[in-house]
Amino acid sequence: MNIYQVLPRLFGNTETTNNPNGTIAENGCGKLNNFTPKALQTIQKMGYSHIWYTGLLEHATKTDYTKHGIAKDHAGIVKGQAGSPYAIKDYYDIDPDLAVDIPNRMKEFEALIERTHKANLNVIIDFVPNHVAREYKSDAKPRGVKDLGADDNIDWQFSQQNNFYYIHQQAFQPSFDTHGYEEFPAKATGNDQFTATPNINDWYETIKLNYGVDYVAGQQKYFDPIPNTWMKMRDILLFWAKKKVDGFRCDMAEMVPVEFWGWVIPQVKAKFPKVIFIAEVYNPNEYRNYIFNGKFDYLYDKVGMYEVTRAIASGYGLASQITGAWQAVSDIQKHMLNFMENHDEQRIASDFFAKDAKKAMPCMLFLATYTHSPLMIYSGQELGESGMDVEGYSGLDGRTTIFDYWSIDSLRNWYNDGKLNQELLSEEQKELQNFYKTILTLREKEDTISKGEFYDLMWVNYENPQFNSEKQFAFIRKHENELLLVIINFAQESASVELHIPEHAFEYLNIEQSAKLKWTELLSKKKLTKELSSKKLFEVEIEGLSGLVLKTITD
Repeated sequence: MNIYQVLPRLFGNTETTNNPNGTIAENGCGKLNNFTPKALQTIQKMGYSHIWYTGLLEHATKTDYTKHGIAKDHAGIVKGQAGSPYAIKDYYDIDPDLAVDIPNRMKEFEALIERTHKANLNVIIDFVPNHVAREYKSDAKPRGVKDLGADDNIDWQFSQQNNFYYIHQQAFQPSFDTHGYEEFPAKATGNDQFTATPNINDWYETIKLNYGVDYVAGQQKYFDPIPNTWMKMRDILLFWAKKKVDGFRCDMAEMVPVEFWGWVIPQVKAKFPKVIFIAEVYNPNEYRNYIFNGKFDYLYDKVGMYEVTRAIASGYGLASQITGAWQAVSDIQKHMLNFMENHDEQRIASDFFAKDAKKAMPCMLFLATYTHSPLMIYSGQELGESGMDVEGYSGLDGRTTIFDYWSIDSLRNWYNDGKLNQELLSEEQKELQNFYKTILTLREKEDTISKGEFYDLMWVNYENPQFNSEKQFAFIRKHENELLLVIINFAQESASVELHIPEHAFEYLNIEQSAKLKWTELLSKKKLTKELSSKKLFEVEIEGLSGLVLKTITD
């Protein structure tokens, strides 16, 4: 599974004005219709199987859509001009920013689903279960559905049948100016701030949803009878599944009790068996809980493999640390989703990360080949996007804004008014994009990557003087009679590597030692003949920031 994460607000936005804090009229906005059949076919041919359309649901914004019957949001509780895609205003509607014909925005979304499937891509959308916009109000909810909070008893700080948490007899009084926004009683803020006075660094634009956990009283759980919020959120998931969505990326899933997930996911899958659920979970101690009890298909491998590969690409991590990272999740590896960028993280090419997108190429080669667990690429990553714009609410932080109307040069030049070609790309961007296409298609083409066993060669080469375990990593993959030997060089300098392959590797993988094996290096397509033996070092030359994926057929 290769996932292309893309923010539709950015994709296809050809406006170059880019005024900090600019309005949609000034800075423009990408539309769902920018994902043309050609665009989607191009993405699919780059090696992707899934596309995660980030920020599709209607969320709080400073743009005025009252003429379309959409209530205006109070500017004092909206981050940026566009607003956060994670401050959901209506779970049953599509963000009007993304529509060409706003009254028909749902039809445009349904047409996008159809186009995406015709391009042989699966659709993933956000499900944001932990919090909503402070002024949540659904104007598109199906008949008979009541709004969140409609039946709440606001005199109770906590009730398992309330949808929100209330700060008893206190008005919302954050430590910053909200320009006249009023809320009484105050509701708990989305990042578990159970006070009336969140600060500027809190998720003040959101309110926490109540799943039956009394956080103030020692996190006591009240799940019998089933909390009202559980049923409302189940209905929302089923609503979108009926729209032929193929999967949900569940925002901050670990801030919602695992019992809810274990209850709701089987119910959705009973009606839509192929729908997948991806959890944003950052606590490794909870990984297995959310997989086995929460029933998630996949989890972010953020704290483990992301942190290790980020450190290596940045120049201070050691290649040998990779072994501990994969071993920590070896029993649940098939459930782990790997990435080096997403909308929350700093761009690889930013001054806050590696400063050069090429420095992550060997890390991405490793992630693409050591397992067939899902691999996610954030749009622009494959073009070396630096994220060093000062967009407005999102300042100079090395991230591409999710709060502002903006366009980025890398995506705009690749989009090229709908041509989606390399005509306007630099030579460095072309090289990088071609590299990503190569490793992604390799993952899907080679059975050894998708099905093969994995053997880490680091333990036996840790003290090998001809192998730099701080800057190089090596492993073997085997499936049936096909063998891949992968050697990666994270250093910027070329290296002469003499790799020891132990007797145990031949026994474990049931491989015969051979004096003359014909190999194909799958990245360059070069042919070579090399001996595979535990008694003789395997000698190769590797360029800096590169690697070799050597394939052979064993007897």
